Amino acid sequence: MGITSTMMTTQHVLTYMYLLVYISLSSGVILYNKWVLSTLYFNFPFPITLTMIHMAFSGAVAFVLIRVLKVVSPVKMTLHIYATCVVPISAFFAASLWFGNTAYLYISVAFIQMLKALMPVATFLTAVSWGTEKLRCDVFWNMMLISVGVVVSSYGEIHFNVIGTVYQVTGIVAEALRLVLTQVLLQTKGLTLNPITSLYYIAPCSFVFLSVPWYILEKPEMEAPHMQFNFWIFFSNALCALALNLATFLVIGRSGAVTIRVAGVLKDWILITLSTVLFPESKITRLNIIGYAIALIGVVFYNYLKLRDAPIPQPPIPSIQEESAKELLPEKKLDDDVNINEEWNNSVYYTNFDEEAPLMASSRKSNLGRKPA
Repeated sequence: MGITSTMMTTQHVLTYMYLLVYISLSSGVILYNKWVLSTLYFNFPFPITLTMIHMAFSGAVAFVLIRVLKVVSPVKMTLHIYATCVVPISAFFAASLWFGNTAYLYISVAFIQMLKALMPVATFLTAVSWGTEKLRCDVFWNMMLISVGVVVSSYGEIHFNVIGTVYQVTGIVAEALRLVLTQVLLQTKGLTLNPITSLYYIAPCSFVFLSVPWYILEKPEMEAPHMQFNFWIFFSNALCALALNLATFLVIGRSGAVTIRVAGVLKDWILITLSTVLFPESKITRLNIIGYAIALIGVVFYNYLKLRDAPIPQPPIPSIQEESAKELLPEKKLDDDVNINEEWNNSVYYTNFDEEAPLMASSRKSNLGRKPA
């Protein structure tokens, strides 16, 4: 009993450490991006360029891990699957990053986090229109509660900016379309992608999509003589974004979907508080807080409904041969991998992830892409 208790304590400590790393990286990447893009600080007002740097770095690291070090095996990807699945998903992903990062130029980090409460609303409406969700009264009124909270929070925003708000909301809609397309398209092809293989296939394609608006909108401005480029700033920024992907996967694998949702809510409050401290021009009002609290109640209840309705994975019944000592360990590892993929799939679809973490859901054992009977 003493040994078991020690092991459980060690596991809990590791889980809390992973959660701390996840919250730190998630908050840090958002604040870092704001600092880099803001004209008041580092003064690099080129969000498309910054996003392309992230995609190039993530794609290169994924290539090394898969093709050189062979840490992860690539999936069986045909030209037809790439054109019909990866390309449209990458297009919406690139759009979500582009619009989401551009919003930093116009509105505060705190207000952006409040607007992100609309993510469940956009995802639910997109899923209903696509036919993968049923329009239910309880969820509908829950979406109305979230929307009212965001409206109240927006009304209380001191430095309300229409352009920045439109950019952020458009990025949220694009992200919702990406999530639903990920489920629908990959489900039909039976593909299973983890964060590394996702970056391997999606990052280069997203880079290509972003290069078009970059060439039109940002390339002429970057030719100005006053333009600054600090290699270590952008390298560390891209490294933090990549580390956030891996940290998210590790947290889900160790603690599950419920814990990552709770950590996400905690992270949002910490981020809103830190943003007002680090960026003094960012002010939050009492009406901001009231509106966001209303929206947050809706988000929490939405997560509860999804957890309640989610199917519970049944463990496989072991055969006589599988109970042998030689096969017990490999089977346990296989079961753990399946459970991690299941948690990963549910978390990516239902949780309001930061757009800085370009993650795709695993399609194995998922019922999210099936049309309701």
